[in-house]
Amino acid sequence: MIPAWVADMDLPTAPAVTEALLRRAAGDLGYPTWLVDPNAGPLAEAFAERMTARYDWRPDTAHVRPFSDLNQAVQAILQVWTKPGDGVAVHAPLYHPFLDTLRIMERPLRPIQMEPDGATWRFELPDLSDCRVLLLVNPHNPTGRVFTRAELTALAESAERHDLLVIADEIHADLVYEPHRHIPFATILPERTVTLTSATKAFNLGGIRCSVAHLGHPGLRAAMDAQPPFVYGSPSVFGVEATVAAWRHGDDWLAETVALLDRHRHTLARRLPAAFGYRVPEATYLAWLEVGRPGMAEVIEREARVRLNDGAPFGPGGEHCVRLNFATTEAILDEILNRLTHIG
Repeated sequence: MIPAWVADMDLPTAPAVTEALLRRAAGDLGYPTWLVDPNAGPLAEAFAERMTARYDWRPDTAHVRPFSDLNQAVQAILQVWTKPGDGVAVHAPLYHPFLDTLRIMERPLRPIQMEPDGATWRFELPDLSDCRVLLLVNPHNPTGRVFTRAELTALAESAERHDLLVIADEIHADLVYEPHRHIPFATILPERTVTLTSATKAFNLGGIRCSVAHLGHPGLRAAMDAQPPFVYGSPSVFGVEATVAAWRHGDDWLAETVALLDRHRHTLARRLPAAFGYRVPEATYLAWLEVGRPGMAEVIEREARVRLNDGAPFGPGGEHCVRLNFATTEAILDEILNRLTHIG
């Protein structure tokens, strides 16, 4: 069985990260100097440096708060800012743990439906008047779309009109392919936006459990700061060390990795059987494939011995799709494609 489903890379860790963790493990594992800093000190500084250098955005480090991962951050923000029954607008299909969060927390999903449009995807903005939050996933998971400035501006205007908090999940921003460009939503609507990100996707560090929230919205910032100081936990020294090392010293590794992923996304376009509808993603290492009917992930697993994500848990628009992770070696991707050839 080849696992090509979970959003992790099948690639070695960046040497800069490994070296930083080994240095920390061989040295002081006591309380860090930043333990009582609400923004985890060096984590906020490295985040701000990276946003400035890569995206020409200068976030205020005083507005940064650490979390274990983006799911925890989304749940904490919804818990503090909304109540059961408040609508949450999200582009659909959507990252399925977010869909589970909305269901469990009783925040009704208001889908902004992604529709096929030639070689890419488009969306039409519905009425968001019954929403409290726009949960914006950009770059988008699972379609791999990178929203344009015009699209983001339209979303910002709707958020202003309906008085929405915007939670911007930008975790895939470092995995955008040329000629596309990631635009932080906080550069368009700073005082309504919470920006969530992490080094875990681009640098394959899911196990370190460390992410960043930049709380641009003053009301939400006050509400979060009114919570007990450790109610959402705090990052470990290893999580902070790995993240800072990745963001400050890992870009050579990242450039090589993105080049590999770029080749892989085009390999899929050349070699996927006709039974799979495929639009080349503009970002991420995830291929959203149309397969014509429900339940095909189970068929593919049984007949081709390749495990993919079934599209149904991704919500509206996912029923006839599967998601394939192509962040692997050329040899393994070749074997995956050879096995999929037999699926009709």
